[in-house]
Parts: sequence; C-alpha cells; structure tokens
Amino acid sequence: MGPMEKVIREKLSGLLAPMVLDIDNESPKHGLPLEAEKHFRVVAVSEFFIGLSRLERHRRVHEILSEELKDQIHALSVQAFTPEEWRAREGQTHASPNCRGH
Repeated sequence: MGPMEKVIREKLSGLLAPMVLDIDNESPKHGLPLEAEKHFRVVAVSEFFIGLSRLERHRRVHEILSEELKDQIHALSVQAFTPEEWRAREGQTHASPNCRGH
C-alpha cells in the first residue's frame, strides 16, 4: 500500500465507518507506474450512504478527499453503496473503463 492509498483509507475509514472499503490504485492502467498513485478506484459500503442519492454519495467522498484531489489525485472512480444495496448486488461492482491511450 502506497502513501496516498493509506491517506485515502484513513480518511474514508474515519469519516464513513465503511463495512467494506476497497481501494485500487489504477495508475498502471493509465500508463503510469504504480508508485505514481494518481488514479484510484474506491468501493465503499456504509450506512452513511442511506438516504443519499448516488450524486450525494460521490460528493461526500470527494469532499472528504478534497485536499488530495486538488493536486495529488488525478482521477477517482467512486462506487458507494448502502449495506442493503451491497447485499442485493452480492458484492458485485462495475469494472473501471479502459483508458483511451492504454
């Protein structure tokens, strides 16, 4: 786990208390070395998301990581689910789209 991934994990864990938190450094899929830590995919399952729209959930995650998104994280894919949605999906998520150049 790189330093940026650690920051993401600590911030989201502390403020969302997720029952599931998967963080994937997708930088190599975008032509960057793993240590670049610029492209991330986050899957979070939290009771915090109950009653929030999909857009509100994304906004909340972006607010939590606002400092990192200013100049350290280039791209952030967010999949945010309630525990009930997660159970209904049986833990299935959407794959990230392929990068155009790679």
